[in-house]
Amino acid sequence: MNRRGGIVLKSKRELSLMRKAGLINAHALAAAVDAVRPGVTTGTVNQAVAVVLRENGAAPAFVGVPGAYPYPAETTISINDELVHGIPGERRLKEGDIVSIDCGTVYEGFVADSALTIGVGEISPDAERLLKVTRQSLFAGIEQMVVGNRTGDASAAIQAHVEKNGFQVVREYTGHGVGRNMHEDPQVPNYGKAGKGVELKPGMTIALEPMVLAGTPQTKVLKDHWTVASQDGKLTAHFEHTVAITENGPWILTGADEDLDEDAWIRYNDYFAGRLVSQHG
Repeated sequence: MNRRGGIVLKSKRELSLMRKAGLINAHALAAAVDAVRPGVTTGTVNQAVAVVLRENGAAPAFVGVPGAYPYPAETTISINDELVHGIPGERRLKEGDIVSIDCGTVYEGFVADSALTIGVGEISPDAERLLKVTRQSLFAGIEQMVVGNRTGDASAAIQAHVEKNGFQVVREYTGHGVGRNMHEDPQVPNYGKAGKGVELKPGMTIALEPMVLAGTPQTKVLKDHWTVASQDGKLTAHFEHTVAITENGPWILTGADEDLDEDAWIRYNDYFAGRLVSQHG
């Protein structure tokens, strides 16, 4: 998906609007989680998200994103060996699948972007471990998103956690700045060297998104010109949060809170299950 350049530091008011967008995005992903079960189409999961966005006066960030043709849906839904950018439609989920759901929300001109990967029914121990490691790597990266650190500190933390557990990070696709545009500077790869990259300053907002492969890090784009899959057909996983850099530490803008009903809040947060408690900037 296309990226527009420029690092923009957000004011407290702008961060507040991004948090509102992030909460709507959390509600939408929670609705998607509720919709996932064997036999359900990916189009039905997408529709659950579309309803939440509409009911909250928000717009989808993904619809119309340019590519080989404008992206046609509110979410990307990628299954098993599909890493990112899968187009929802008539495909039915099966017991044992793992499903990555990526959602972007525009509210009052600001974007929130997050993703998670969940199992359909009972999944294999290998798939469960892949999800756990990918989820942990996200929070390993977020912990490094503090004033004075550099983007390479987050990248290196993600890479180190993934690789020590025997998996690989993708090379072609990265985390990114986010704000009034869905893709802004800086780019934040899922690999790198600590101490390198752009210095993190208060007001920066970044969508950090580990994309992890069970086999080779090489990928391919499928015939629909959007879906990115592992080259060797092995499983993949993807987790993402939009995070603000503040003087009080990283603020997870796309985290859920008590605005969700209790059961939905528990389910949503269980899928992230990070060590880091988000801070209000």
